[in-house]
Amino acid sequence: MVYRITSQMLVSSSQDNLQASMARLASLQSQAGTQKLITKPSDDPAGTAESMRIRSDQRALAQYGTNVDNGLSWLTSTDSALSAATSALGQVRDLTVQGANSGSLSASAREAIATQLDQLKPALLAAANQQFAGRPVFAGNTDASVAFNADATYNGVSGSTVQRRIGPSTTVRVDGDGAAAFGVGANSVFALVDKIAADLRAGADVSAHLSALDSHLSSILGEQSRVGAVYSQLEGSKVLNAQEAGSLEAQRSHVEDVDLSKVILDLKTQEIAYQTALSVTAKALQPTLMSFLS
Repeated sequence: MVYRITSQMLVSSSQDNLQASMARLASLQSQAGTQKLITKPSDDPAGTAESMRIRSDQRALAQYGTNVDNGLSWLTSTDSALSAATSALGQVRDLTVQGANSGSLSASAREAIATQLDQLKPALLAAANQQFAGRPVFAGNTDASVAFNADATYNGVSGSTVQRRIGPSTTVRVDGDGAAAFGVGANSVFALVDKIAADLRAGADVSAHLSALDSHLSSILGEQSRVGAVYSQLEGSKVLNAQEAGSLEAQRSHVEDVDLSKVILDLKTQEIAYQTALSVTAKALQPTLMSFLS
């Protein structure tokens, strides 16, 4: 069968080609203006899905970064409190050593040492009740305003800790263990200071309390070591998160962003092609006598 190519067919084909060329030109102009490969999902469905995945990973990583920064602040406050407690307890030990020389101390001298011990107990309590963002750092998730009351009772809940997620499957404890560091009840460091002061006033030998002081000091230093280890872990996570953020941003840019120099070159080429197509079409579709007769 022989088909006759009519003028209408030529016009229709030329219009289709011009519209396709115009659409390509408009797409390149949009990319040059927005500097984005994808302005709507239909531009690249597969690329859109990949972009959504990458952006989801970026949001999760940003939250991990926030958690790391918050955890570092918790640990800084905790470490500062433990350092203050170590200093105060060191002074308590020095005073206890002085008070252990019972044979050479007068009653007034013993009273003076006991008074100094009384003054150091509030310093220890203040360290144990250190707060961050209005919450005690040694009492876990308790809703109490302080970890230890004035009578040295502990307000923390056993097994209750402040956790921060710093990775898809990694959580760390960022608060301090008040019970482990300071003890509770009659076995607390606060009760021990009261006992030493009372024994000094009573004229008793306080040298027997030195081993208990050393044990409490060791507990505080042990908790400080744990806090330091977690702090180092968070610092490492912060570095890794920064590296991962750079990698994800590079992936996102590869999927979403245009190579501006390439787009501009393609745009100029397409403009020339479109203008040429217009010119050729105008010359090829010259009006004929039939056009006027129809």
